[in-house]
Amino acid sequence: MADTASTAGTELERQLEEMLEIEKFDPPASFVERANLADPAVYEEANADWKGWWMKQARELSWFREPTLDVNESNPPFYRWFEDGKINASYNCLDRHVEAGNGDRVAFHWRGEEGEERELTYSDLLRDVQRFANALKDLGVRKGDIVGIYLPMIPEVIVSMLACARIGAPHNVVFGGFSADAVKERMEFSEAKALITVDGARRKGRTAPIKEQVDVVMDDLETLEHIIVVKHSGDACEMREGRDVWFHEICDAAAPECPPEELDAEHPLYVLYTSGSTAKPKGVLHTTGGYLTGVSATHSYVFDHKPGEDVYWCAADVGWVTGHSYIVYGPLCNGATSVMWEGAPDYPHKGIWWELCERYGVTIFYTAPTAIRACIKWGAEHVEKHDLSRLRLLGTVGEPINPKAWLWYHKVVGGERCPIVDTWWQTETGAIMITPLPGLVSTKPGSATRAFPGVLADVVDEREGNPVEEGQGLLVLKRPWPSMLRTLYKEDDRFVETYFSKFGRTTYLVGDAARRDKDGYFWVIGRIDDVVNVSGHRLSTAEVESAIVSHPKVAESAVIGQSDELTGQAICAFVTLNGDLAGTDELIDEIRDHVGERIGKFARPKRIIWADDLPKTRSGKIMRRLLRDIAEGRALGDVTTLRDAGVMAALEDKIKEEQAQEG
Repeated sequence: MADTASTAGTELERQLEEMLEIEKFDPPASFVERANLADPAVYEEANADWKGWWMKQARELSWFREPTLDVNESNPPFYRWFEDGKINASYNCLDRHVEAGNGDRVAFHWRGEEGEERELTYSDLLRDVQRFANALKDLGVRKGDIVGIYLPMIPEVIVSMLACARIGAPHNVVFGGFSADAVKERMEFSEAKALITVDGARRKGRTAPIKEQVDVVMDDLETLEHIIVVKHSGDACEMREGRDVWFHEICDAAAPECPPEELDAEHPLYVLYTSGSTAKPKGVLHTTGGYLTGVSATHSYVFDHKPGEDVYWCAADVGWVTGHSYIVYGPLCNGATSVMWEGAPDYPHKGIWWELCERYGVTIFYTAPTAIRACIKWGAEHVEKHDLSRLRLLGTVGEPINPKAWLWYHKVVGGERCPIVDTWWQTETGAIMITPLPGLVSTKPGSATRAFPGVLADVVDEREGNPVEEGQGLLVLKRPWPSMLRTLYKEDDRFVETYFSKFGRTTYLVGDAARRDKDGYFWVIGRIDDVVNVSGHRLSTAEVESAIVSHPKVAESAVIGQSDELTGQAICAFVTLNGDLAGTDELIDEIRDHVGERIGKFARPKRIIWADDLPKTRSGKIMRRLLRDIAEGRALGDVTTLRDAGVMAALEDKIKEEQAQEG
């Protein structure tokens, strides 16, 4: 059996190597015939009158007062969109679908990690959201008050967000993988009036006592008046009189109807804090009308979503912006039927994602390259045992995808029939900025291709900001877009300094390096600080990683720059091998030579460290900051967001073993 699997794996590697020779992948004719956007004139139209084009998208939403003003550019970079309009996000996500006769449509197929299932229709969600919105008002939460949300991937997190939006109370969602101290920090910064949390959160067969952990750190927060607790795990937890209330009890006691607040388009919808590895977290502030315009338009066009036909699954977490934009607001604005999964991609088994795709008939699937690479390591057999014939579109998000992972995704998951939308965007942009339109754009493995209509992206040189027509430089956005962050919460000066100080107040500095090819396609390389300077050669860590993982024995790699007396910096690569392969000195030489052939001898890693796994957040992002710490022998920074803290202990043992051998 093992020999058969090995033979199949070798044949797949051979096929992927052959596919690397294909420069472009055209969308299938059958897809183009029904695509939401199939006329290339959309780019010209949006560029010729970008303000009018965005206004056209805004008018696809339901407004209490339709806007007549597009963008107010009088005080850049503090742009304002559709500011004379009145709108409500909760109404757009729920009421209008129910009023249109689609209340019985399933909004979410929810699956718990132990196999529990719940189906929530749009009518169900509207009922629950109205009850909880009234419950919040009963506790004294008013328009403009910040409400913290610290919940796992359960339906109550959706209800909580939409209830806040309904009454105009901006929410501050904290990813469930953060520590209680990180939650406290974010509640303190935002001066949250209430926090919604859970008795216990389940993860891979274990339960974390979330409420108990929250209680330890929240005592001295003067602004926090209430902690609302969802009963999920059933674990006992202390409830403090006068402060703590049960979610289900206050909902049962609340009135059933809560009309949505008619809010200004620029009313804050949410604050979302980005992690701060060297400074305090940044509170990205998004407002209502422009944000909804961006996420609803991109969800419809990028994913070619067809309400009532598609079953859509964004396999992210609501605690990150991907979850905000493409699990909650974008899909619900468009009347989508989505899958929501509580657990990890490898529990209770490594084929659970594909089992759920088959069970619910998923047609659109959106995930991170890191997760795809993990699936590659586990083996194609976990995918192939499930019927994925209903899949018609695949997407990636979170970081640049290396060509090998792109091709594996295309062949093994998509059966070579599904267009792949490789999307680039950020917490700050709110919505997708660079992406193929699947019915229009031929794709290249590893390239996010073109800016979304209405978005003006550019690659410029580092010194003067002049356009780089072909080659590498800094990625920038040169005009405002509706879903852009409005500021950093209570830190206007930091907002300007961080994003608009290098090239002026009308050019948004993304913070990523990118290159533009001869066809004008964008290749996002990675963060500006994810560049290694080896003897004057500036190398993208993502480029080196891509070369390493193209080796047939490599499953995953993370590259960092390490201090070096001779070259200034040297390349250090943490490498995970396929299956049960063991790292050897011969394989180190083989991988170094392979990188030399792909990029050049100067790009060969000076140091390769074998890693059974890499330190990742629960959303799947590799924590390169921790890898830099461990390679340089520094004390580790915050590890509370890691999916598995034991990974760092194992790597420390590897480093010690390496040092012992050298000594």
